[in-house]
Amino acid sequence: MKYVIGVDLGTSAVKILLVNKNGEVVRSVSKAYPLIQEKTGYSEQNPEHWVDQTLLGLKELLKDFTGDVANIEGMSFSGQMHGLVLLDKKNDVLRPAILWNDTRTTAQCQQIYDVIGDDRLLEITKNPALEGFTLPKILWVKEHEPQIFEQAKTFVLPKDYLRYRLTGQLHMEYSDAAGTLLLDVSRKEWSTTICASLDIEPSLCPPLLNSHDEVGTISLSIAQATGLSATTRVFAGGADNACGAIGSGILEDGKTLCSIGTSGVVLSYEANSDKDFEGKVHYFNHGASESFYTMGVTLAAGHSLTWFKEVFASEESFQELLSEVGNVPIGSHGLLFTPYLVGERTPHADAIIRASFIGMDSSHQRKDFVRAVLEGITFSLHESIEIFRKNGKLIDTIVSIGGGAQNDDWLQMQADIFDAKIVRLTSEQGPGMGAAMLAAYGCQWFDSLKGCADEFLKEDKQFNPIEANVEKYKKLFPIYQEVYSQTKSLNKELLEFRK
Repeated sequence: MKYVIGVDLGTSAVKILLVNKNGEVVRSVSKAYPLIQEKTGYSEQNPEHWVDQTLLGLKELLKDFTGDVANIEGMSFSGQMHGLVLLDKKNDVLRPAILWNDTRTTAQCQQIYDVIGDDRLLEITKNPALEGFTLPKILWVKEHEPQIFEQAKTFVLPKDYLRYRLTGQLHMEYSDAAGTLLLDVSRKEWSTTICASLDIEPSLCPPLLNSHDEVGTISLSIAQATGLSATTRVFAGGADNACGAIGSGILEDGKTLCSIGTSGVVLSYEANSDKDFEGKVHYFNHGASESFYTMGVTLAAGHSLTWFKEVFASEESFQELLSEVGNVPIGSHGLLFTPYLVGERTPHADAIIRASFIGMDSSHQRKDFVRAVLEGITFSLHESIEIFRKNGKLIDTIVSIGGGAQNDDWLQMQADIFDAKIVRLTSEQGPGMGAAMLAAYGCQWFDSLKGCADEFLKEDKQFNPIEANVEKYKKLFPIYQEVYSQTKSLNKELLEFRK
C-alpha cells in the first residue's frame, strides 16, 4: 500500500495525517505549542517550536508503522495564514513570528490606504488592509524594529518556513501569498507597485509555486530524525483555508464550506477572479490551479466556545458542556451573544469591537448561555453567507467541518440559520486532508484534485433546514446585527481601560 502525509500547521498545534491510497487516515498525531502574548493585541510564536513539534510528531506517526517507509511517497502542508516569519541572509529567523490574530498594526493598515489608496489596493490584491495580513506586520517591524528589518533578506509564512526546514528549499505558494497584501491576485505575481510605493525591496518576496508543485525531497538529517525515507517527495501545500476547501471537496462552482476552528470561515469556490465583492469578503487564490475562493471570517468562532468553557466549565468536556443545548429554544430565552472576543473580520473589519451578552436576566441558566454562544458564532458566519447571496451566489449546500461539525444540535442550528442543507463528511480531517490530497495529486495518484476528492471524501449525514426554525432565526438575525452598531462606540470608549 502507498501512503502520503498531510501536515497541518495550526495556531495551537501541528496535526499530522498518514493517509493511504484509498483516502483512509491510517494514523494521526497532534503536537501542541504555545502562543506568546506579551501585550494586549500581540500574538506571536517561536518558529522553532513548529519544527521541533513536527519532527516529534512525524517520529511518533511512524512508531508503529510496519510497512516499508519508502512506500510513504509524498508529503505536503497546510498552514495558518498571514503569519510573518522574517529571515536573514542565512535564512535564520530574526524574531518571533507575528501571527494572523495579532492586531497591533492598525496604524500600518491606514498607512497602506494612505499610500496605495482603497480602490487601487482592492484592484491589485482583491482584499482590504486588515491587521491580520502580512504586509502591515512587515511595515510594523520596519517602523518599530528597524535594526531587525535591516537584516531581513526575505520573509515567508509559517508552513513555508517549516517546509524549508524539512527540505532546504525556500518558496511560497499562491494561496498563502494571496493573504499577504503583496500579491497581484489575478496576475499571480508579486506587486511591484505595492513594493515600490511602500519602499519594500521586491527581493524580500520569495519565489512563488503552485500548491501541488514539487519542491524536492526531505533532507537526509530530517529522514534520520523522523524515520522517513530520504526519497519522500515534498509538495508546496496551501493556506489552511485553501487546504480545508480541498479536503472538503470545494473544487467546483456552487460548493461552499463552513469551517469552525479557532476562527470560523465560510468559503465558496470561484472559477475566476472577475467578481467584485468590494472588499467585503476575502478573495484568494485557491490551492487548486487557476481557481480562486471567496471567504468570510469570524475571528473568534470556536475560540468563543473554548473561552466560555475555560472560564465557566473548566472541569467539563465539550460534550458535557453542550449536552443540554438541544433543550434550549431558539433565541436562548432572549439571550444574544456576539463573538467579538478578539475583534472581528467579516463584515466588520474592526480590531476594537469586543463581545457582548445582550438580554441577560436572572432566569437564564448556563445552558442558555451555551446555546447563545453557538447561535452568535453561527450568526456571525451567516453574515458572510448573506454577502455571497446578495452578490448572486447560489448557496444551498454547505459542507461543515471543524468543531462545529462535531455536535448534531449545532449542525441543525447551522442548517436553520444558513437556510441550507448541511453535509457532514465521514472522515472530517479538513486542512490536513487537503494537504494529503495535494501530495497524492502531486504523486500522480489521480488526474485531478477533484478525482482525488471523489475517491477520498464520503458523506456521513445531512441536516436539512426546518422551515419553522428558519423563520424564527430570520426574525432574530437583524437584532443580532444591530448589536454591533449599538456597542461600537462603547467599546471604543472602554479601550483605555483594557490595559
